[in-house]
Amino acid sequence: MKYTPKPIASEPAAKPSAKANTVKPKGTAHLKPPGEIRIIGGQYRRTKLTVPNHPGLRPTPDRVRETLFNWLGQDLTGWRCADVFAGTGVLGFEAASRGAADVLLCEQDPALVVQLKAVQARLKAGTVRIERGDGLSALKRLDAGSMQLVLIDPPFDSSMFEPALKAAAQAISLTGLVYLEAPRAWQDDELQALGLKVHRSAKAGAVHFHLLTRSDLPAEPLPA
Repeated sequence: MKYTPKPIASEPAAKPSAKANTVKPKGTAHLKPPGEIRIIGGQYRRTKLTVPNHPGLRPTPDRVRETLFNWLGQDLTGWRCADVFAGTGVLGFEAASRGAADVLLCEQDPALVVQLKAVQARLKAGTVRIERGDGLSALKRLDAGSMQLVLIDPPFDSSMFEPALKAAAQAISLTGLVYLEAPRAWQDDELQALGLKVHRSAKAGAVHFHLLTRSDLPAEPLPA
């Protein structure tokens, strides 16, 4: 906590600067549980999701989600998607909001699962399936080539990145995509061994986010 010294009695306390009052927080660092985030696009647009006080819970910032779904083209009609470290479920619900035909949300924490089911019921989101369990195990159970989009956003201090990416590469179709959110940038030389390569990538604050394709995908099958 920043220490602000008390003003000397004979002098009036300094007023906070106008600049300090106009600085907007970036990402979700400003969220002090319980906080809120909103679905930003599609039929569920503006729906609020609660961000509870949960260790490691780090919802994807609005501007990152906006960029991601711009990359994806906004319309996910008919897509099969899996958000395997769901947390608040905001990535999966964003996909469902944009027309995905089947969205699996997998979350290990029982309290977060209860919250996910409450949101699903409130939205009447019939295309969303919620599963309590380990995200990596859920990925490995998916049929090979069955997914158009796999969303991978584990806790930044976890050891799940490499095994999850390897399993996701098997789960997506030839033209399928993997979204990766991580504390550092991932490069093609390390992704190659996992069966993936970078299609798009960017950084917002401390968050590095990537859109990956299979490494055996023919050149330039996706729009620029």
